[in-house]
Amino acid sequence: MRATIKLIAMKLIAMKLIAMKLNVMAVLALSVLLTIVSASALTPVGLAAELSVQAAQSSGVQLFELHCAGCHAQGGNIVRRGKTLKLKALQRYQMDSTAAIAEIVAQGKGNMSAYQDRLSPAEIQAVTDYVLEQANQNWK
Repeated sequence: MRATIKLIAMKLIAMKLIAMKLNVMAVLALSVLLTIVSASALTPVGLAAELSVQAAQSSGVQLFELHCAGCHAQGGNIVRRGKTLKLKALQRYQMDSTAAIAEIVAQGKGNMSAYQDRLSPAEIQAVTDYVLEQANQNWK
């Protein structure tokens, strides 16, 4: 019975990732998830929660490209030149923490739209993590 649940869970994960049309990073995420599932005793509810978090994390790049890159391509800002996503600008405006970035993504500010009605908390966190990671790497 337990093996059957794990097999079904693995198939659901694969179908969800395929449906999301994710790239190579998603395939790596799928591999990690399959390892987690086969080595753990996740319940179906726990598995669904884990899948949701893992999928959102692996899609931070895709979410940024879809929702943010129009104004913030490569960490820039086409609306307000000084308010970029570069590390120095984030530090200058005290936006260099995950909490600060997540809040502005969710709530918006000034010319920037709020995304809390369009993105789940996990997706907001995925975008936040991606932005901070890229800022620390100087958007390379």
